[in-house]
Amino acid sequence: MDRIDRNYYLKQLIEKRDNGRVKVVTGIRRCGKSVLLFDIFGDYLKADGVTDEQLIMLKLDVAKNARYRNPLELDKYLREQITDTTKQYYVLLDEIQEISNIPNPWLDDKDSTIGFVDILLGLLDLKNVDIYVTGSNSKMLSTDVITEFKDRGDEIHVNPLMYKEFYASYQGDKRHAWQEYVTYGGLPRVMALKTDREKSQYLQDLIKKTYLTDVIERNHIQKDISVLDDLLNIVASSIGSLTNPKKLENTFASVKHTKIDDSTISIYLGYFTEAYILRKVGQYNIKGKKYINTPQKYYLTDVGLRNAQLNFRQQEETHLMENVIYNELCARGFNVDVGVVEYNYKDEQGKSKRTKLEVDFVVNRGSHRCYIQSAFAIPDEEKRLQETNSLQRTGDSYRKIVVVRDHIVPWFDENGIYYIGLEDFCLEYIDELESSGF
Repeated sequence: MDRIDRNYYLKQLIEKRDNGRVKVVTGIRRCGKSVLLFDIFGDYLKADGVTDEQLIMLKLDVAKNARYRNPLELDKYLREQITDTTKQYYVLLDEIQEISNIPNPWLDDKDSTIGFVDILLGLLDLKNVDIYVTGSNSKMLSTDVITEFKDRGDEIHVNPLMYKEFYASYQGDKRHAWQEYVTYGGLPRVMALKTDREKSQYLQDLIKKTYLTDVIERNHIQKDISVLDDLLNIVASSIGSLTNPKKLENTFASVKHTKIDDSTISIYLGYFTEAYILRKVGQYNIKGKKYINTPQKYYLTDVGLRNAQLNFRQQEETHLMENVIYNELCARGFNVDVGVVEYNYKDEQGKSKRTKLEVDFVVNRGSHRCYIQSAFAIPDEEKRLQETNSLQRTGDSYRKIVVVRDHIVPWFDENGIYYIGLEDFCLEYIDELESSGF
């Protein structure tokens, strides 16, 4: 299989080149970070005139480079390669979390250690060095990356393949591309596998033997290990549904007949989000212009992993479609919330009532905003009005979009709401959103 272009991320690396900061490429395991950094970006640098001597690349997860997991050995090696002050050097390090913290040999204080952050910040003092590293869902390389590098680091977060990337590389009949994507997701390795059995087995092994094991080992979990798997099952089977730890506690009690408190569930959900397996989405009151703390929604970072976690049993395309739209928006760097619209009305007896309607996605970038509703099908006028009720009650003039599963000719209704098919939305319309000021 030919190499898959990741131009969206390559562009970010190019834009941040030689900016005097550490570029940290993060993302879930097997999403293509190493290929992006070593092959795609490395080839770009070579094509731009960077020589092999100027390009220092180390994969720290392979045995032959084990000595460089000692930060002092790594520092010594890198400085020995940087020999000419008139040349610009590019340091590319893969799986930086493999480097251990060691005691500071010059101090008696046992709490004083040296790690990779110290080494990389020290190298930044050399004006002719540009540094790039990858890390696999380690806490210090995700939510706390900027803090760890003392505001001298930039994060480039890599996602599984967006549908546009998948579609461009899909070798089969393009008419089957969506079904393949919504079943097996966008992890690059899956595209190289030939049979359904191979793809299913790969994804199931990955989530059970790699991702869940990562979470257990990283967070030193020694009990309730089966609860982690059960929790991920419950969340995966109800993607797109509002929930909270208390509600999940009740689900464990009623369905699993297991007692686990909501605070533990909250911690475990945090572990999954830190490991990039889940994404948490908050609720935003559109008219009240404020966030609602609970309940929230969770989506899987990759729908193939979601299906594998559930043994490919529950593949309701309505929920998978919503998950894909959310992932596509996040992968493009939009800020996404679940929207809530509250309004008053009178019931049949004339009594005043207050109710809430949901807008699937409130999409923001800076001062720009649009609303997106995921509707699997709109077979009649009643369904159309039902799906657009919340959009018509936002009380503003931001762009409003309804995405349907079918291939349709895009159109506007009398209220200015735009209707578009899912594949056209993923392949073309998101690009239009970005180019139109988002």
